[in-house]
Amino acid sequence: MIDVRLAAVSKRFDKSSDAAAVDNVTITIGAGEFFTLLGPSGCGKTTTLRMVAGFYFPTSGHIHFGDDDVTRWSPNKRDTGMVFQNYALFPHMSVAQNVAYGLKVRRVSREERTRRINEALAQVHLTGYGDRRIDALSGGQQQRVALARALVIRPRTLLLDEPLSNLDAKLREETRTEIRRIHRESGLTSIYVTHDQAEAMSMSDRIAVMQSGKVQQVGAPQEIYYRPTNSFVARFIGRSNVLSLPVVGAAETQVQVRLPGGATLDVGAASGHGLTEGDTALVSARPEHITLAGSNDEAALRGRITHIEFTGMATHLNVDVDGIDVMAAVIDPPTGIKLDDVVGLRLVAERLWVVRP
Repeated sequence: MIDVRLAAVSKRFDKSSDAAAVDNVTITIGAGEFFTLLGPSGCGKTTTLRMVAGFYFPTSGHIHFGDDDVTRWSPNKRDTGMVFQNYALFPHMSVAQNVAYGLKVRRVSREERTRRINEALAQVHLTGYGDRRIDALSGGQQQRVALARALVIRPRTLLLDEPLSNLDAKLREETRTEIRRIHRESGLTSIYVTHDQAEAMSMSDRIAVMQSGKVQQVGAPQEIYYRPTNSFVARFIGRSNVLSLPVVGAAETQVQVRLPGGATLDVGAASGHGLTEGDTALVSARPEHITLAGSNDEAALRGRITHIEFTGMATHLNVDVDGIDVMAAVIDPPTGIKLDDVVGLRLVAERLWVVRP
């Protein structure tokens, strides 16, 4: 196991432009960690992964694998196992021949190849599939062959570029469980790229959220979900209301804000938030941290229901509060609740968090 370090890494494809595909990214990925690069299309996550793999060289900055500066090393010298979005399997070859490809390039002996192919197929639960053709496999099985091909070379790091995007929802869920199992068993330092927040949250030890080539926040899934750094992270990770509320008091790690009805709430904030009385705070409030309030609750927000959506686990409401669309996820709403009803909403203060713009 090795750690992977990116130090002030940038990539510009058009050197005449100020726009960077990846802009001054500094990340340390611990040895044996499952680390995810998460963000919308075009944010720079795949470009970052390809620089780690050696397919692109950074315009500036350095990449280290352990004590080795690999910034200008070719891909074959880095010993990375890569799993691509489109699997990149050879359709005219058998499963075993596909898995063996990297070993043949490395001139591993036939006897050793056979042993390692069998080990890799067992690792991805495809024992006995070696003689099958690729076009005779399901999408999930092809993805596991791609994983076996990456693992069989015994890489120093495992790199996965949106490997589940071509699978249906149920198969994605099953396969991400398998990838996490394989990671735990192999102990490899793994870097995973996805735009899917559920994948990132369920699989990762830590996540780097990216936008416009920059890292917005790095942290454990719970930290990013409950303590987003800025409004982009709050809105991108799941659903969140980002409310602009006047500040009436401030302490080191807490801000007191006034709600539209006049009530005040103490809201958690990162130290050094810089807010003072009279400022406006952006407050992240997850829908599940908003409950329905009684008619006599003076601290409640009052508004009209504009949308109702039942998802099984909760009923999602959109409520118009003085022209502001507030989302709430209610576990057990009152029977007969309907559009245009006026309801009260109570914010769970201990779950609210002040974010930067």
